[in-house]
Amino acid sequence: MEVTAVCLGVANIILLVRRSIWNFPVGMVMVLLYFEIFREARLYSDMLLQIFFLAVQAWGWIVWHRAGGMDGPIEVQRLSNAERAAWVGGTIVATLVWGWGMHRFTDAAAPWWDAAVAMGSIASQILLTRRAIENWVGWIIVDAFAISLYANRGLGLTAGLYVLFLILSIIGLVQWLRAEEEARSRPADPLA
Repeated sequence: MEVTAVCLGVANIILLVRRSIWNFPVGMVMVLLYFEIFREARLYSDMLLQIFFLAVQAWGWIVWHRAGGMDGPIEVQRLSNAERAAWVGGTIVATLVWGWGMHRFTDAAAPWWDAAVAMGSIASQILLTRRAIENWVGWIIVDAFAISLYANRGLGLTAGLYVLFLILSIIGLVQWLRAEEEARSRPADPLA
């Protein structure tokens, strides 16, 4: 199951780097598999995160479709400084609250670490759905945390997947920055 989930994860990120709407159905199957993988590893925050991912993948599919995703790569956007600060602050607060809850009320193996991965993933996934370039910065941070967490829990293939995710997130950031620059350099549509 982990091997299949890893393969789907690689395909998902490659499609995201290319700004392809088809990342969403691939991602939906991947998160269903990871729900069970994380349940077995007692990483409950990550397990519950998969339910969120399933819903947000469906939402993202709709949003990207409306943004012209069926016709080609979607256009990217950038957050304001105030929006960035709000996302960072909100993610930190959510991590502290969720981590405390997992520490206090479950037998989670790594409640704080797991919470940081989960809450950072939620923020990054929402930003990705909104087509914000900053999603890649979030994923780079999440991937760095996740590599150690999953290796520590004996999920070697998944830790390896997150090493690849880290590399692809860096590539994604570069590609989306290029796409933003290309969009800026295009002449304005006189009919718009």
